[in-house]
Amino acid sequence: MAKSIIKKTVSIMVVDGSEVSRTIISRILKAEMPNTSIITCGNGEEALAHLAIEHYDLITTSLMLPDMDGLHLARTARQSDSHHYTPIVVVSGDADNRLLREGFEAGVTDYFDKSLGYNDFVDFIKNITRRTSGLVGRVLYIEDSKTAAMVTRHIMEKHGLKITHTTNAEHALELLEKAAEQSVDGDSGYDIIITDFYLQGKMTGGDLLHAVRTRMHYSHQEMPVLVVTVSDSAEKQAEVFHAGANDFVSKPIVEEILLARIYSLLLIKQQFNALRRQAEEMREIAATDSLTGVKSKRYLLDNGDKFITDKSNHPVSVFLLDIDHFKNINDTMGHITGDHVLAGLGELLNASFSKDALIIRFGGEEFAIILPKVSIETAKMKAEAIRRKIERLNPVNVPITISLGIASTIDHPDINLNDLIQLADKALYAAKDSGRNRICIHSASCVENMVIPDMDSGIFDFLNQNDTYIQ
Repeated sequence: MAKSIIKKTVSIMVVDGSEVSRTIISRILKAEMPNTSIITCGNGEEALAHLAIEHYDLITTSLMLPDMDGLHLARTARQSDSHHYTPIVVVSGDADNRLLREGFEAGVTDYFDKSLGYNDFVDFIKNITRRTSGLVGRVLYIEDSKTAAMVTRHIMEKHGLKITHTTNAEHALELLEKAAEQSVDGDSGYDIIITDFYLQGKMTGGDLLHAVRTRMHYSHQEMPVLVVTVSDSAEKQAEVFHAGANDFVSKPIVEEILLARIYSLLLIKQQFNALRRQAEEMREIAATDSLTGVKSKRYLLDNGDKFITDKSNHPVSVFLLDIDHFKNINDTMGHITGDHVLAGLGELLNASFSKDALIIRFGGEEFAIILPKVSIETAKMKAEAIRRKIERLNPVNVPITISLGIASTIDHPDINLNDLIQLADKALYAAKDSGRNRICIHSASCVENMVIPDMDSGIFDFLNQNDTYIQ
């Protein structure tokens, strides 16, 4: 399932009589907004020629152009079907009374004070593009009148909306539930619902609204609903809003009113998506160790127990590894060098294990790696492989080695995460005590002389339940 608001290349027209200004603005916009198409025009006549054959998502124009007034350009653009709703920004060094008085009549969306400079102008354009990104979205449209559906659908599709039309509420609810089942990253499948309040069948539009709000638990921000009704009486308005609608529009449909209502609801949806993305980014930041790029200990505390108790992940192995003599690196080369070493190790660990593994900075120079669905033999192979990679790593030309302890749910099938980590920690300390740069496995029974084929340089010790190890 696609993301909630369909992404597209944003096309911007920049109209300015200065070639230098056009070049600078175009270059900065392309650098700051890579998913943007920029066309520049030196005068109003050239701009109008382009507007007649192409659609643009945003128009910016200087107030004074070589051949016409910027407000005249705005008025002319507003008279066309293709740019009747396009945001228009006037760039001027002085928002005088005339500009403020005539700008609304000319259809100007906003103004920018050019004395603020090019970089501020680009930031302004980025912001206004986010706020006025056009009628782009997915509509679930429920209307049982063929004539009304044909007219209204044509209006919406003409302005870039993607329409899924059905004639009854039952089928609409099925589509919503199917979209929710196939959801990716919380995407609800549609950006807005537009429904007639009176529908043929067992479910009315009001019943559908009730199901959307109470059965599917979509908030007014997550799934905006626009109701089409034949009456705009105060009693009917109250019924529509009580059922869960965000807004309503009355039949017969007036194109400008319909599009204005849809646009305002799409903005609500966009703001909801932006806040959700921001929350997800904040969670990701909290879950990631900023220095090494691996997961944080906070993430382990929040998710580790669930990972271990999920039987579909079994058998689970825990690696606990520690950089040998890391304190010497900090003491002799400085903490900045030590941080570079940790960052290099984190990058290597992230690149060496699949996404199924949990890679955690456990504390200081200590890392935990939790691997799902691995046998003891596979765990040993992976541990030796990472020990060798680290031995060859030399981050910032600093040679490092690690000591590594392993514990597995194979020997302890009902163990919790904390106890499994403690067993791996005992194996880690045994590896350190026996000479470092080696691997020690905590096993239910002591196993001697285990050698991995083609890895005869690997150093393995085995720790039994009595916490003694054999070299």
